[in-house]
Amino acid sequence: MTFRRFARFASLAMLGIFSAAAFAAPSARPLALLGRTNFPGYDGDVDHLFADLKENKLFVAAEDHGTVEVFNLETGKLLKTLTTFKTPHAFFLVPGTHRLIITDDAGPRIIDDRTYKVLGYLHIKPKAGSDTEYYDPSTRHLFIVSGGSDVHLKHCWLSEIDPWTGRVLRVHEFDSNHVEALRAEQHGERMFINIANRNEVDVLSKKTLKVVARWPITAAKTNLSMSLDDAHHRLFVVTRNPTRLVVLDTKDGRTVAVVNVPAINDGTSFDVARQRLYAPGAVGQVGVVQEISPDEYREIASVPSGVGAKSETYVPQLNELILGVSPQYSKPHVAGIIRFKAE
Repeated sequence: MTFRRFARFASLAMLGIFSAAAFAAPSARPLALLGRTNFPGYDGDVDHLFADLKENKLFVAAEDHGTVEVFNLETGKLLKTLTTFKTPHAFFLVPGTHRLIITDDAGPRIIDDRTYKVLGYLHIKPKAGSDTEYYDPSTRHLFIVSGGSDVHLKHCWLSEIDPWTGRVLRVHEFDSNHVEALRAEQHGERMFINIANRNEVDVLSKKTLKVVARWPITAAKTNLSMSLDDAHHRLFVVTRNPTRLVVLDTKDGRTVAVVNVPAINDGTSFDVARQRLYAPGAVGQVGVVQEISPDEYREIASVPSGVGAKSETYVPQLNELILGVSPQYSKPHVAGIIRFKAE
């Protein structure tokens, strides 16, 4: 079943009416289901998703299939299946261009988001296992994590890149084989990155790309996903064993709160306008956690989604949360995309 587009005209100006210091009142229905699109013939893991607003496309990394699935963002119709990937993971569209950087276990490549033509490759070392990528608007630099146990390497590397030229500026090597999500504060000089096999968050200096602090995660193990409330100095880390939301104070790394969220999470987003965190789990629920204050958090809803729906992207311009459904968790195996409107 294809989904219909809810109103696409949620303006940034409207989002701007929420003061960074104010906290939104919890909604009785925080997420309203818009619809689901299935894509058959796939039974592996679905990784990251990317909403390309200008081209009206949704890119989905079908990592175990070695393909990128491209959908019409309005109708949900499958437009194209991009092949020749090894294990695609994540997407970044270089601002002001049509250069879409896709990380892949064989190394990051650049394609044209209109024609899908391969424009080139990023020459990071090691290119094997290029996975997480994060763009820091404050520096206008792109950061890509590569290496790790998935590609049989004992270490991981963080490459700092000028995305317009593709030039690698600096590289930091981690003595870890499992490095995951990262975020950067926009009014400060630090970055935060999950070191999953050590159950810690490493804090890096943007100036030196060196580790300046290590914050332990003690409430649970295997910290995978991450979001940031920069205005209130709160870092949100979601673990896998068991699945917990751990809130850290970015001033000193202390744990402020621990909240149960649906099991088997593979991505989380912070909705700045509503001061709310979305944490989908493969068990078929989306945990919606309200930030009552910087020191108080409450799960206000566990919204039914679909079994296997554990990866996500939140699109603030559309007020939409889009989930990727990994089919190996359900019988019969059905991959798909589920869309919600944030209310």
